[in-house]
Amino acid sequence: MKEIVAIVRINMMNKTKKALTEIGVDAFFAQEAFGRGKGLVSSHLLQGAKKGYEEAIELLGEKDRLYTKRMVTVVVPDEQVEDVVEALIAANKTGKPGDGKIFVCPVPEAVRVRTGEIGEKAIV
Repeated sequence: MKEIVAIVRINMMNKTKKALTEIGVDAFFAQEAFGRGKGLVSSHLLQGAKKGYEEAIELLGEKDRLYTKRMVTVVVPDEQVEDVVEALIAANKTGKPGDGKIFVCPVPEAVRVRTGEIGEKAIV
């Protein structure tokens, strides 16, 4: 089993939900998230700030804004991982900075509270 966590643009959530349900993934979580990518900070400003230049430090402070995103989490059997990742990319790729990130993490165990089912039985 794998947990797939995708950080996506807030306005892409409907496309993301549709893409997941079209490949048979109906159970997932979505929550509001805040963050920013490294692309929003100039490397020249970072270098200047590291050297202690006050102007660079002040300008860097203006780039501290966190952007609203959605974090989508789904746990699937190993054989579904590639389909889920491809669907997430297809639904969210614009080719511009801020398209998001996808993380795939191992899940050693899962338990359905209601029935006590363990492993993949708990997620399907």
